[in-house]
Amino acid sequence: MTLTIPGNRQINIGLFIVCVITIGIVLYMEHVMFLSPCGLCITQRVFVILCGFVCLISAIHNPAPAGQRLYAFLAASMCVFGSYFAGRQIWLQHLPEDQVPACGPGLTYIFDNFPFMETLSFLLKGDGNCAEVKYRFLGLLSIPEMALVAFAVLFGICLFIAFRTPDATAK
Repeated sequence: MTLTIPGNRQINIGLFIVCVITIGIVLYMEHVMFLSPCGLCITQRVFVILCGFVCLISAIHNPAPAGQRLYAFLAASMCVFGSYFAGRQIWLQHLPEDQVPACGPGLTYIFDNFPFMETLSFLLKGDGNCAEVKYRFLGLLSIPEMALVAFAVLFGICLFIAFRTPDATAK
């Protein structure tokens, strides 16, 4: 019995599906569990979507090994950026209460009343709202900690694709 590893196209489709499921879960948490996302949560969502989008394009395009490597590194970079913002939110959540930044206005207010660059700055820095732990999976991992785990797994699989030998991608 031999173990056959799927080709890059199948792996990229799988990664895309994982990203879609991840976004589905966070939308469930937002709209069913009524957990409002903070700026850093939204930023992390963007990078999950971008990673999934790159994987989908790679699966559709199914380029030669050099192109597959490029797509894999691009998707991996989305995971690195997403991990940074998940890490920033985890850091904010572990700050002592007296060091947590002040809470800002709600996201809807910010989107409606501030210029794009200020809105973007807010989304990338986070505030006191991002420091609040609203949910823990099995009482252990907060939402950004779960996101960091997801980004790490996606990153590892993207690197697997990037450094896979060309003859192993023939499927």
